[in-house]
Amino acid sequence: MILASTAMADVTLDAVVVTATRTERRVEDTPVRTEVISREEIEKTHARTLKDAIENIPGLQLREVHGKSGYELSLQGLSSDQVLVLIDGLPIAASTGSTVNLSQYLLSEVDHIEVIKGAASAQYGSSAMGGVINVITRRVQAGFSGSAAVDVGSYGHQNDSGKAWGAGTKHGQFRLEGGNEQWRLRVSGDTLDDAGFAVKPDGWARQGDASKRQQLGSKLSWLPQANSEVWFEASRYLEDDVQRYQQYVPPKLIPQEKTEAISRDRFVLGAKNIFENGTRVQLQLLDEQYQSLGQAYSQNFRVSQRDFNQQLNHLSAQVDLPAWYGQLWQLGVDWRKERVSQSVNGVSEFYGDKRVSKESRELFVQNDIFLGDDWEVVLGLRVQDDSDFGTHAAPKIALRGNVWESGDWKMVVRSSVGQGYRVPNLKERHFLFDHSALGYMVLGNPNLKPESSKSWQLGANIALAKQFSLDVNAYLNQVKDLIQIDESNAVKNNGIAQYTYKNIDRTETKGIETTLDWRIFRPFNMNASYTWNQSKDLNGGRELTRRPAHMARLGFDWQIAEGSEFTLRSRYQSAELISSDHYSAGWTTADIKFNQHINKNIKAYIGIDNVSNVQRDFSNQNDFGPISGRFFYLGTAFAWGNQ
Repeated sequence: MILASTAMADVTLDAVVVTATRTERRVEDTPVRTEVISREEIEKTHARTLKDAIENIPGLQLREVHGKSGYELSLQGLSSDQVLVLIDGLPIAASTGSTVNLSQYLLSEVDHIEVIKGAASAQYGSSAMGGVINVITRRVQAGFSGSAAVDVGSYGHQNDSGKAWGAGTKHGQFRLEGGNEQWRLRVSGDTLDDAGFAVKPDGWARQGDASKRQQLGSKLSWLPQANSEVWFEASRYLEDDVQRYQQYVPPKLIPQEKTEAISRDRFVLGAKNIFENGTRVQLQLLDEQYQSLGQAYSQNFRVSQRDFNQQLNHLSAQVDLPAWYGQLWQLGVDWRKERVSQSVNGVSEFYGDKRVSKESRELFVQNDIFLGDDWEVVLGLRVQDDSDFGTHAAPKIALRGNVWESGDWKMVVRSSVGQGYRVPNLKERHFLFDHSALGYMVLGNPNLKPESSKSWQLGANIALAKQFSLDVNAYLNQVKDLIQIDESNAVKNNGIAQYTYKNIDRTETKGIETTLDWRIFRPFNMNASYTWNQSKDLNGGRELTRRPAHMARLGFDWQIAEGSEFTLRSRYQSAELISSDHYSAGWTTADIKFNQHINKNIKAYIGIDNVSNVQRDFSNQNDFGPISGRFFYLGTAFAWGNQ
């Protein structure tokens, strides 16, 4: 996976990361276990969206966002509502008021991605109980450079056109940047046009939604002196989706269609300065607007229109003090406000108000203590004041130690204990999701209590220079008042099943993750991981749904010849509980990629995703295997200047 944790192969050993302690550190020196997806891995596997980029992370589960064209994630048995997704340390708007759709972020600006698991990351506040995914964008370079790539792909006989060699997808991206020592500018764009697919292309229903995603971004940086920078970023994301399905109305199936038009406008103003005494100050201000217009049709007649609007404002300020008696102190504040509205046919889907909002103010303090050359302790505390739920404090402690070193061999241990805290989001408390046409409704519960957790992480890494690395990590997450939909107690009203959210008193997820990276010989790397997870409702002793017990990853990278590289990425997921007595079967998929560098500027590439064509049974509502079958594509990329 060329991503793995704290000390992996070549490119990750010297990577500089920021998420673990909110300061720049080499990944192998971080006191909190950090996993990195490098730009090299993104380009090698031809990832197009954030979902594609993170799918090989050990222990990460991808799930479809219910009723949407996209994916959410689960880490260590904790759901996407409990994992915080960030862009350069700032939140990104959730597509449904709670869950970030990983398919709605394209990658032309991305440098690398950092992953922290568990509540040791609670320094980032509410929604970070299960971990943090932090997307780090490229720093704009002086001079002039750029890149461009295009590719086309096919779902074979499942292409919506019915033509096996037709273009099922079209993708293109570009990046241009340059400047001098004081002023620098980047402009980038990305588009992904997917025509969708169908098991029977000549029928109405389409199992793979049609979607067109476009993202434009720019960043202007001013560097008045060597240790200062002021920047402004602006980006726009557009998406158009079309879902086609059939609903059974005796005695026949009735064609149904749902369209959704999405826009996201994101603006960031930031500044940082390093003073002569070593004090570092950084300030960032975010304004993001997310809008969605969904329309449902039955036999070409529009039956409903859903309007969703969300505004997200976030202010983050951080001060890092110079080293003092082997200690690094850090202080910071975060302020965040969300305003959300949603209506169907002009009628609000909130109880009472047409628009709801929440505001939080958070203070964090951290002390990084170095105990000689081999040991380090990080003490942290975050105090959060929420407009609806008052004040809560969440402490954490992390320990890192170099316990053994002999020649090129080195062993490092890491452990952490942290408290997590998440207030119910606006969707869980106030939304009324009326999907009566599909036979159900989801009702918000204004009486929900906040979730709280304790997370224990204990692991060790043993490495031989840049040739071998083995990482083993055990975790335990104990969650009080876990929020999820109560599927066991649906109320029937005029034939419509009504579900609501509830708190589960005591739950826990625990498991072990192992990751191996081995350069067997110079042109051949192997990387593998295995995760065992157990998730339970401690009151009833029942297994929690949608949390597979076993997941594995296997990858090979083979430098066949100078400029020619073959890559394999394989994923396994065991059976997962869907309801009280139904399981979705386990599955295994494999992707193969080939990159050929024609010269120092141009490369051609091809790939086959899901080589063995593993696909769910769409007639079985309890089958949550892969949606897409075999997918073939080819493309070319061009780059010049500083990369």
